[in-house]
Amino acid sequence: MSDWEDEYEADGVTLSKPLSVQVKSWRPPSPQRARTRDTGAPRAEVDLDGGQWTNWREPTSNVCDGETRRNNSYGRSRGGRGGGCCDGERSRSSPTILNVDNSLVGRIIGRGGAKIRELEESSGASIKINRGVDEAEVMIFGSGDVQLKAKDMIEDLVQGRSFRGPMGSNGNSNTGYQRDSCWSASAVQAVGAAAPARVPIDWIALRENRDKYEAIKWQDLPPLKKDFYIEAESVAAHSAEEVKIWRKENNNIFVDDLVEGEKRTFPNPVCTFEEAFAHYPGIMENIVRVGFQKPTPIQSQAWPVILKGIDLIGIAQTGTGKTLAYLLPGFIHMDEQPLPRDQRNGPGMLVLTPTRELALQIEAECNKYSYKGFKTICIYGGGDRRAQINKVRSGVDIVIATPGRLNDLQMNDLINLRSITYLVLDEADRMLDMGFEPQIMKIILDIRPDRQTVMTSATWPTGVRRLAKSYLKNSMMVYVGTLDLATVNTVHQMVLIVQEEEKKAYVFDFIHRMEPQDKVLIFVGKKIKADDLSSDLCLQGIPVQSMHGDREQCDREEALQDFKDGRVRILVATDLASRGLDVHDITHVFNYDFPRNMEEYVHRVGRTGRAGRSGASVTLVTRDDWKIASELITILERSGQDVPEELVLMAERYEKRQREKEMYAPKGGRGGGRRGGFRGGSDRRF
Repeated sequence: MSDWEDEYEADGVTLSKPLSVQVKSWRPPSPQRARTRDTGAPRAEVDLDGGQWTNWREPTSNVCDGETRRNNSYGRSRGGRGGGCCDGERSRSSPTILNVDNSLVGRIIGRGGAKIRELEESSGASIKINRGVDEAEVMIFGSGDVQLKAKDMIEDLVQGRSFRGPMGSNGNSNTGYQRDSCWSASAVQAVGAAAPARVPIDWIALRENRDKYEAIKWQDLPPLKKDFYIEAESVAAHSAEEVKIWRKENNNIFVDDLVEGEKRTFPNPVCTFEEAFAHYPGIMENIVRVGFQKPTPIQSQAWPVILKGIDLIGIAQTGTGKTLAYLLPGFIHMDEQPLPRDQRNGPGMLVLTPTRELALQIEAECNKYSYKGFKTICIYGGGDRRAQINKVRSGVDIVIATPGRLNDLQMNDLINLRSITYLVLDEADRMLDMGFEPQIMKIILDIRPDRQTVMTSATWPTGVRRLAKSYLKNSMMVYVGTLDLATVNTVHQMVLIVQEEEKKAYVFDFIHRMEPQDKVLIFVGKKIKADDLSSDLCLQGIPVQSMHGDREQCDREEALQDFKDGRVRILVATDLASRGLDVHDITHVFNYDFPRNMEEYVHRVGRTGRAGRSGASVTLVTRDDWKIASELITILERSGQDVPEELVLMAERYEKRQREKEMYAPKGGRGGGRRGGFRGGSDRRF
């Protein structure tokens, strides 16, 4: 049950919370809480240390000087006129105590204590407030009549009514107090009696009709078309055995239908661009202009699925063409919608991506193809927010965004997401690693539920599976190679076992041996180390750039552009650059520090050897990294790499140590180990 249901009973009737009032015998305040001044009368104070508002008045003695005395008026001395009176008026030594919910105490105090001062002057009482855990004690001092009058006023304040005044000097209510309403009490009662009775909320019916109310929310949406695939005759002519052989030969492609129940027929892959886009000449013109030769494996199998309007999960290694796999069908999807572009009142495609660099790279890909004049905007934190808002308002078709900044614009009603019909969750595993799932959930709630959704990832952890199950409907999966972690086969991986203090010597030696055409990306574990290493290289006269999260966005973009253009051939970066950095001519990746997990290692290595090119990686492993040795061996063996003997010995030593820890670990008992000379957690002391 959600929090907002807790204020109702099971049958839906609202739970009322009346003011809790109890009259108790007075207890003297503790010395720590009693506050007085050396001179003059005690005054209202705010107890900042305890977080409590206090208005301390000590009950004064009953002194009669022949006229009515008001208890504790401001400006009177502590021993002056007291809290009692003569002439037959009843005096009362014990205070009246009201228990008031802490959330309602502010109504009694008022801003800066003004309300409580006015209440004291109007009633003639002295009031002290002590807050507890849930409730506050309101202590009213004075004569019996004064206490009753102050009690009535406080109850009115708590119930949302107010009083006017101070009272007259004779105690009569010549100014009195009144309700905030301009209507008389009888009129208010008459209206309340005529009001219809509250109808209980039927929570069960609300839950059962959830789909109905969801349909009402989206009933004004324009029609949506998703199937644009026209299968070529050459594709349809392939037999099941031929398709199986082709998938095996092209990086071992696996396909799966995730719909429950009877499985659908999986579309055959396309082997050429013409087989996929023969009916879309605008797409073919862009492909010819860019100069692509043939589709990558993930593109060959993903395009038929997406063009048929089916939600897709694409799992493939980095550098295998996942971006183009969802962009080109997305262009066709937007262009072929029944509602014209000028009537959609918002963008048609949304690509969510984890990092700024990847968002900018996808924007560059969109602009490269410039299909049908689609306008693209890149929304990311660190960019000019006002410029992004102005561009959105001027009209865009494709939004590439990081979840944080897009959620910011969405929550402030600065962007319309109801018009989105094609959604892409790119690098979903990385977005989960960065903690973006809450923002993704808020964003998707504002997108029509019958959209088409494509999710891409380089790995298939549990979090990505949960995300896919939540936001994709009746999806199909295409994964290239294996769902297990694996690096691309085009990268030669070298692992060196070194000491921590030897790392700089190794990287300097590597740089001095670089060929003129080489370009290296050096990964470090911390931002400060990126600055330190790049500074050392600069002091040796070596041109270098650095990238990490503490640098301004303009500096990061400049560093990346210098690296792409070849003005510098060495880039030192944190894992910020392990995903989304698409520089085709990187020849080497140098892992100065080993990454925090094997997923990041796979992504780092994938920065080289992209689009069928060959590359090399060098990884420095120290004694502190020995817990990952076994996983690293698995990765190396899976991609056919040489495994150093020292790495195998390191893995064996770590596994032996783990076995010893389990063997000698305490079984039962509290505290573990040996305590006081006895086994099993004995706490005996001598």
